Amino acid sequence: MKNQSLVAVLDGQPVLPVLVINRLSDAVPLAQALMRGGLPAIEITLRTRHALDAIRLIADEAPEIIVGAGTVRNAIQFQEAAAAGSRFIVSPGTTQELIDAANISDVPFLPGVATPSEAMAMLEEGLTMMKFFPAEPAGGADYLKALASPLAEARFCPTGGITRESADRYLALPNVVCVGGSWVAPADLVENRDWQAIEDLAREAARLRRA
Repeated sequence: MKNQSLVAVLDGQPVLPVLVINRLSDAVPLAQALMRGGLPAIEITLRTRHALDAIRLIADEAPEIIVGAGTVRNAIQFQEAAAAGSRFIVSPGTTQELIDAANISDVPFLPGVATPSEAMAMLEEGLTMMKFFPAEPAGGADYLKALASPLAEARFCPTGGITRESADRYLALPNVVCVGGSWVAPADLVENRDWQAIEDLAREAARLRRA
């Protein structure tokens, strides 16, 4: 099992929007606003009852958007997300059950890690691209910087507590491909369906510079 193909997907933008869909009718216009702003790859977390339907709707109605599923915690969720049209799967942590599910799927898997031991285990599985979660509580940019030399093959998408103000510190690191962020689609703007404001935030995020 490999997931190097994810580097090509995520390397195309410095910020991966992490989205919570509370109203199914918001899914497509929200995704399209982010894409217009320069962030075509998005992660919809499986935290609401609408999540899978939102992924399916975006995959059907806006196939130009690279929609992935986040907060995937077991094999059943992995399979459901893949069947709904997810083009990548993201987990907050990693279990053998998830690894086994990824091994029999064509959908790339972004495993969640928080320690060097977990990252080493993923490298042994052939997974070089990982989600570092929860980024800020787990040690932040300084923590990831310390991993760059001993785990030189590993590449990360840190997620969890990252803001526009802190994103630059992560993106300056050579082992960070992109950062996951919810600030590009804050709950109040989604609630008010202010797609133009979200597009503007996405455009600003898309201009962030990486190392």
